[in-house]
Amino acid sequence: MADGARQAERVLKRYQADGNGCPESVAVVLWGTDNLKSEGSAIAQVLALLGAKPRFDGYGRLCGAELIPLAELGRPRIDVVVTLSGIFRDLMPLQTKLLAEAAWLAASADEPLDMNFVRKHALAECEKHKIDLETAALRVFSNADGAYGSNVGMLIESSAWTDDDELSETFSRRKSFAYGRNGKCASQQALFQGLMENVDFAYQNLDSVELGVTTIDHYFDSLGGIGRAVTRARGGKVAPIYISDQTRGEGKVRSLTEQVALETRTRILNPKWYEGMLRHGYEGVRQIEAHVTNTMGWSATTGQVDAWVYEQITRTYVLDSEMRARMSALNPVASVKMTHRIIEAHQRGFWKPDESMLKALQDAGDELEDRIEGVSAEIAA
Repeated sequence: MADGARQAERVLKRYQADGNGCPESVAVVLWGTDNLKSEGSAIAQVLALLGAKPRFDGYGRLCGAELIPLAELGRPRIDVVVTLSGIFRDLMPLQTKLLAEAAWLAASADEPLDMNFVRKHALAECEKHKIDLETAALRVFSNADGAYGSNVGMLIESSAWTDDDELSETFSRRKSFAYGRNGKCASQQALFQGLMENVDFAYQNLDSVELGVTTIDHYFDSLGGIGRAVTRARGGKVAPIYISDQTRGEGKVRSLTEQVALETRTRILNPKWYEGMLRHGYEGVRQIEAHVTNTMGWSATTGQVDAWVYEQITRTYVLDSEMRARMSALNPVASVKMTHRIIEAHQRGFWKPDESMLKALQDAGDELEDRIEGVSAEIAA
């Protein structure tokens, strides 16, 4: 709990350092395996933000939550909208009920509204949706029983989405099942979307040195999906997204833009990294392509990826004729897919190459397609 409180305070300080005041509502993503590895660090962070702690019975068994007095907390109780992965929901039913009870206790506490944002927002939801306080206090969301993921990643991967609203709607439909103190879930899409209106920022912990936010699609599928849902609920106003890096020392909180830039420089633009990938042949090229697709996934869901990322990836992998030939020889399908993904990022407005670069990119894409189709025996230099 002590470490969770420190990490939560670190995230709050970063948000305030960016020129903001005390947030009223925060959206947090919790994954099952990450909490197992970190012994519940992210769970402790959520409790710390709410101003709560676990409650144990006489045998030392987890049996619920209890509130930390405001005088001891020293700040307002921050409203926390928690989105659980399906694995968390399956593996940690007691912790799911713990979080739900903590939110209920905060919402039902007789405290000043300017010191208890959970209660402030819950009472507003009661009035807005004509629901009871028990329902308005629901703050733990996930998929319906037996379902996993938000399907945002599938839309990005297949390019089967037409506008931002489609992404946010897909996320909200899939992840708006609320889990209460009894551990049971029910669809609460209207409540979920209402809570998104109040979210000041969203964040997730990064607990693996091997997997980054651009390595796998799960990160933008969950945290990115929340970002898109919040933006839609707030009428187009983008909320900050943070990554709390827990992989070294005391931890480091970065904006999503900073985290993507860091991973771009240290991985996909790093010769040591991509040469290592290319030594793996077919699979290595596929991994490089996956990084590009996942980067675009962040652009699609948050709009917080700098344009230079796409430009430098283009120069490194597509406009360099030798690199283009190497990758196509190892995995022609992934090479074409990566080039098309970069072009798609331009078409969707995530970056704007100059006319000469765009033409070179399109020509390279045509050459790569020709190789697959057997039109030419080799890629033109």
